Amino acid sequence: MDKKYRRLKLACYTTNISMSVVGNLSPILFLTFRTLYGISYSLLGLLVLVNFFTQLTIDLIFSFFSHKFNIPLAVKMTPALTVAGLFVYAVWPFIFPDAVYLGLVLGTIIFSASGGLAEVLISPVIAAIPAKDPDHEMSKLHSVYAWGVVGVILISTLFLLAAGAEYWQGLAFLFLLIPLTSFLLFAGTEIPQMGTPEKAAGVLEFLKNKGLWLCVTAIFLGGAAECTMAQWSSGYLEQALGIPKVWGDIFGVALFSVMLGTGRTLYSKVGRRIGNVLFMGGIGTALCYLIAALSNIPVIGLLACAFTGFCVSMLWPGSLIVASDRFPTGGVFIYAMMAAGGDLGASVAPQLIGIITDLAIGSPSAVSLAQNLGLSPDQFGMKLGMLVGMLFPLAAIPVYFHIRKSDKKE
Repeated sequence: MDKKYRRLKLACYTTNISMSVVGNLSPILFLTFRTLYGISYSLLGLLVLVNFFTQLTIDLIFSFFSHKFNIPLAVKMTPALTVAGLFVYAVWPFIFPDAVYLGLVLGTIIFSASGGLAEVLISPVIAAIPAKDPDHEMSKLHSVYAWGVVGVILISTLFLLAAGAEYWQGLAFLFLLIPLTSFLLFAGTEIPQMGTPEKAAGVLEFLKNKGLWLCVTAIFLGGAAECTMAQWSSGYLEQALGIPKVWGDIFGVALFSVMLGTGRTLYSKVGRRIGNVLFMGGIGTALCYLIAALSNIPVIGLLACAFTGFCVSMLWPGSLIVASDRFPTGGVFIYAMMAAGGDLGASVAPQLIGIITDLAIGSPSAVSLAQNLGLSPDQFGMKLGMLVGMLFPLAAIPVYFHIRKSDKKE
C-alpha cells in the first residue's frame, strides 16, 4: 500500500466502524431506555426509522446535488458529526432529564446524518485510491463494518453487565473515541479526486440508463435481505424457537455479523467474478430464510439465521462493485444512488415484516391455523414474517442472474 494512502485508509476503516456504532447502539439500549425512562416500544422503534430516514435523505441530496458540495471537506467532517451526535445523545439526559426522548432523537438525527455521509462518500474514497484489485479493497472496507458490529455487540453486552444499565452514557462516550480517531486520522490527509456529474443535467442522463436502475434494484433487495435478518434474528430465535434472549443476541445477532464479516473478508482475499457470487448468494440467502422459517429445531433455526450472514455478505458491497464498474464516471452520484437504494431496502423490509407479524398475531383465522399447527400466535406470526422476508432474496435471484449473464458477455 502506498504510504501516503495508509492513513487515509485507516480513517475510512474507522469511519465504517463508527457506522456500526450508529446503526446498532439504539437497538442495544432499547430495554435500558424502557426501564430507566419509561419510553414506549413504539417511540423506541421510531429511533430506528429516524436513523434510516435521515440516512436516506442524505443519500438523495447527494444523488442530485453532489456537484454543489466540497466533497473532500464533507469526507473529513463526517466523523465530526458522529462525535457531535453521540455527545448530544449521551449528555442530554443529564441536562434535560424531563425531555430525554427529545435528546435521543436529536442525537440520532445528527449521527445518522454522518452515517448517510459515510455511506455516500467513504466507498468512493476507497475506490479512488490506486489498488491492484479495487473489488477486493471494496469488500475489505465493508468487512470492517461487519466486524465492527460484532465488537459493538460484545463490548456493549460486557459494559452493561459490568457497569450496570444506569451508566449507559459511559458506553456512548467510549464509542465516541472511534469517530474522534477517524477525525484525527483524516486531518492532514489528501482526499483523491472523485468524479461527479457537473450539473443536474448530467444526473438526468444517468437516470435514463436502465443499467443504473438494475444496480439500484440489486442493492435494494440485498439491503432488505441483510437488514431484515440482522434486526429480526434475535427476536425470532427467542419468540419462535424459544432460545433465551441473551443467547439469541450473542448467537443470533453477533454470529450473523461474524458470518457477514467472514464472507466479505474471504472475498477481499480470494474473491472474483462478482456476478457469480451475487447469484449464488441470493440462492443461499433464500434457502436460509426458508429453513429458519420452517424448522422447529432451535439449533437448526439458529444455524440458518447465522449462515444467512455468510450468504448475504456480498449482496450489498457486490452491488456497489457492479455499479462502480459499469459507471466509472459517475463518482459520488453513483454511490449516493446505491446508498439510497440500500437504505430504502434496509428500512422498508424490516418494517414490512413487523407489520405482517402483528397482523398474523391479531388475525382469528391465523390464530386458528397456528393452533392446528401446534404453534402459539407469536410463533406463527414470526415464522410467517420470516417467510415474507424470504421474498426479498428470492426476487433478487433473477436480478443477480441478469447481472451474471451481462458480466459473462463482457
